[in-house]
Amino acid sequence: MRVRQEAGGGARGGDRRRVAAAHQRTGGRRRAAVTRGARLEEGEGARVGASFLAVTGVCCVCAEMTSLGRRVGSYICSELCGSVMNQRRYASSRVDWKQLRPMILKRIKSRSKEYPIKRMIPVAEEVFRAREIVTEGVSMLLKVVPVHSCKFCPEVHIGAMAHQMKTCYGFKRMVKDQPHKWGPGNLNDILVPVYSYHLKDMFQDEIKHDQRFDFARVPAILELCHQAGAEIPDEVLYKGDQLSTEVEGNNQQPAHFLPDELRYIGQRTMDAWESMRVGVTKLLLVYPSKVCEHCSEVHIGPSGHKARMCGVFKFEGWKGMHKWKKAGVDDLIPPKIVWHQRPHDPPVLVDGGRDYYGHAPAVIELCAQVGARVHPKYHCMMKTQGLALHVQ
Repeated sequence: MRVRQEAGGGARGGDRRRVAAAHQRTGGRRRAAVTRGARLEEGEGARVGASFLAVTGVCCVCAEMTSLGRRVGSYICSELCGSVMNQRRYASSRVDWKQLRPMILKRIKSRSKEYPIKRMIPVAEEVFRAREIVTEGVSMLLKVVPVHSCKFCPEVHIGAMAHQMKTCYGFKRMVKDQPHKWGPGNLNDILVPVYSYHLKDMFQDEIKHDQRFDFARVPAILELCHQAGAEIPDEVLYKGDQLSTEVEGNNQQPAHFLPDELRYIGQRTMDAWESMRVGVTKLLLVYPSKVCEHCSEVHIGPSGHKARMCGVFKFEGWKGMHKWKKAGVDDLIPPKIVWHQRPHDPPVLVDGGRDYYGHAPAVIELCAQVGARVHPKYHCMMKTQGLALHVQ
């Protein structure tokens, strides 16, 4: 029994000696790491450590201690190298921006050589042709289909008799649930005009507030097609509001078309409308466009202009500056949603049937009035299979 205890004591003594030797070796390695860290702080070692940190995000001492396979207190690294964020900031401060600035400016200027993209030129030309077809078709249909426009709000109704729903909120939105005061509609009531500044170069300098009258205002779709490489004549680009005056008062001068001709015009206009929206969707994936979050201002280009024309919250700190975000198809081609009158609806839409009536974009509703085939994606919005108002 005594022999076993002496043997056990000897084994424990050997373990203690091995642990002490291991601690001694670890301490030597720690001192060596500290020495290396001290050397890194001087002369060329500091630059090597900074470059190593900038590339890997880990300081040299931490990498050395990790390679040793030992757990070392974080205070050693903090004492020698400081925090990683400070080292990154220290390393980034050594970048010579005077040498990088010409390279950045050269990259920005050479970027304009990549535009317009040749593969997108046919898409832009197709969008331009589709817009011409839509404008011509809507102008012809307005001579046949009556269109009513409210004088105090943007509400539009397409049909023989305007609806009697109290949805007018006035031009200042100070009232609500008021009856509409209808008048004859025109082309701008169906195709809402959206204008933007015409740029000679896509990557030219931003338009300042004092330069807002030095640039012409053109339709946003034509400006997008122009930047995409489509050849647009100047008489079409700068035509402006002449189209709206040509078809104003269409109810007083009705035109005579055969039913088949009207159906063909409506179907052709509807197909061109869908083709135009699909083409603009493709162009917006390549060519950047901006729209203001507070108003409907649109800018075609990589960055918005600096003209202070935003009419919302002028008392705020930005003083009319626009708050730009990425533009979508509806920002360049507003669909102008109107009430859709189904065959089983009453001749005059009343206020009590709001939950039963459907909606449709103005162009789609105008073409459907002459017998054009509507795409199935609009059936849900138009409530084609919905119930009608039950009248007792």
